[in-house]
Amino acid sequence: MAPTAAVLDERPVTKPLPDLSIEAKRAELSPAAIEAFLRLCGIWHLTAKQSLALLGEGSERTWFRIKAREWDGILSQDSLTRVSALVGLYKGLHLLFSDPLAEEWIRRPNTEEFFENLSPLNFMIAGGIPAMLQTRGYIDALRGGV
Repeated sequence: MAPTAAVLDERPVTKPLPDLSIEAKRAELSPAAIEAFLRLCGIWHLTAKQSLALLGEGSERTWFRIKAREWDGILSQDSLTRVSALVGLYKGLHLLFSDPLAEEWIRRPNTEEFFENLSPLNFMIAGGIPAMLQTRGYIDALRGGV
């Protein structure tokens, strides 16, 4: 049976994904992504080393310039993807748990086989973008949003 026009009209409208291969698009998105990432680092009490590992961008000196809001660079496609995954994870955690647990969850030891006996933070640092996307997907699945 073919879907009717009414059913098709009920589907959510999705925006096209930004083309992150275009430097101008990355330049447009970088300031908001950096601000969001800095907020996450504060909420999650990340060290400079942990922050750099998650962001995947630059040296420790660059990190301190970013943190001081003295960096006018453009994030790479990979770094924007990382920030997007982490912001989505943060949102998912807050939909699933109350504030204290939502904010502490990434640091807590996790015996779920999925995390290989690491905290989600260490799992994501070790596994990079794939682990970040898997962790976000795991939280989305727990809350029924797959």
